[in-house]
Amino acid sequence: MTFNSHLFRPKLLDCLQGYNRQRLGQDIGAGLTVGVVALPLAMAFAIASGLKPEAGLFTAIIAGFLISALGGSRVQIGGPAGAFIVIVYGIVERYGLANLILATAMSGVLLFLMGLFRLGSLIRFIPVAVVIGFTNGIAVLIMLSQIKDLLGLQIVSMPADFFGILNALGHHLHSANLAALLLALASLSLVVGWLRMSRRLAETPYRALSMIPGSIIALVFATLVTWLLNLPVDTIGSKFGGIPAALPSFQWPAFSWDSARFLLMPTLTLALLGAIESLLCARIADGMIGDRHNPNQELMAQGVANFVTPFFGGMPATGTIARTVTNIKSGGTTPISGMVHALTLLAVVLVAAPLAGHVPLAALAAILMFVAWNMGEWREFLHLRQYRMPYRITLLAVFFLTVVFDLTVAVEVGLVAACLTFIYRISSLSRCEAVSRLDHPSLAGHDHAIQAWRLYGALFFGAVKLVEDIEDKISTPVLVVDLKNVIYIDSSGADALMNLIDTCRKKEVQLIVCGLLHQPLDIARRSGLLEHLEGRLAPDLPAGIQRAVSLAAGPDQ
Repeated sequence: MTFNSHLFRPKLLDCLQGYNRQRLGQDIGAGLTVGVVALPLAMAFAIASGLKPEAGLFTAIIAGFLISALGGSRVQIGGPAGAFIVIVYGIVERYGLANLILATAMSGVLLFLMGLFRLGSLIRFIPVAVVIGFTNGIAVLIMLSQIKDLLGLQIVSMPADFFGILNALGHHLHSANLAALLLALASLSLVVGWLRMSRRLAETPYRALSMIPGSIIALVFATLVTWLLNLPVDTIGSKFGGIPAALPSFQWPAFSWDSARFLLMPTLTLALLGAIESLLCARIADGMIGDRHNPNQELMAQGVANFVTPFFGGMPATGTIARTVTNIKSGGTTPISGMVHALTLLAVVLVAAPLAGHVPLAALAAILMFVAWNMGEWREFLHLRQYRMPYRITLLAVFFLTVVFDLTVAVEVGLVAACLTFIYRISSLSRCEAVSRLDHPSLAGHDHAIQAWRLYGALFFGAVKLVEDIEDKISTPVLVVDLKNVIYIDSSGADALMNLIDTCRKKEVQLIVCGLLHQPLDIARRSGLLEHLEGRLAPDLPAGIQRAVSLAAGPDQ
């Protein structure tokens, strides 16, 4: 038995052909830059998810390396993402850390199977309204969850649900820490200000300075101010005891099967969210570098990364837009830059871990606030009036359900709503019209003997009423039905046509079906409908009407 190399072929293998020292230098420079960008984000995402900061770092190291080495994109950077914060926090709160490991590993298996069975392209069929709705909803929840550290509130355990968060914030508002608030506002101002300044620096001889991320500037500033002034604010050291300066070890979770059985929907949500985020990021990267990624290979790489990482203290991972864009703008050309980014973070953990203990949580909260704001597509709310009502309802429903209830529920309802909207739209495009003697003069003089109908669109379960309406209007000895403009028939449509044949037989009406071609002809053959139409078929409408005229003139003609 031979293995098909095209089934699992990382992009790295293709990129190594013709690889030279110049491209290696570009990839190393880009990888170092992305590693610096990923450092504060990885810790912030982990803390916001209810985990220790090293969980984010280990994820960026292990998953980031695997996604780049095995993925289907040249420049995509993998790691922890803001989109996972809400769902991960909910899993940890309800089921515990052990079951988060299990859910993440199971989502990795699902992602790998999705890629193995070539389902990568199907992710593109998820409607934009659903994606925007839950993306904006997640952004709101991230910002809401960071108010605690932004204000320095003394809340021991933050609830996972929307109303619980509001209740906890309201009851502990009196414990706000002015030093934490000022530090957070200063950090946020630095991030925003540096972003604007870097755009100006990019057009000057000091272009290299523009590559330094604002999050690092803010993080270094806040850490130095906290340490020098000995500010009374929570830090990574005071909250989590710092970050271990060692490689993560394998850990087998002592999970409970009683709680694991409830993980099916969270697992599906993790897999679906990871696939959407990853492939959306890869498509954006394609547009920037003029390449085309392999979506199925990317999903398999995501699957491997999410299966391996949680057993080494990590969290769910996916492709990340901000770090991928940074990689491209820094000159990264191959997956090696992503691998260098992971190794850079590994070096930071091994060498500079003790310094992370002085990082204030208020600064990380400010950075996450900035990330969440840029993550949302807020202008879409202003443009809603340009779209039809079903689009508006779907987007707003998914947004509302994501914020108030649960991301899993939001995705389920959003997909159902999108499917129903699609069915309605397609059924409304299908229509039936009577053929008059103005269209076919040969019908003149036979109005009381021949009825002719022409169907358009798709004859599926949402449009079978068109055939039922024809049944109700039968009033002549001969009936002609033209299916030339029907592009698709499903089993319900075939069953409706079978009922029409039975109705005509009972009413002793001669039925002629015209223009049965392509997929409609194939489904008619496979469903047995073609056998019942034997002797009733005509190649096109003119031939069908000519035959109908002969039948109307007399049974012997």
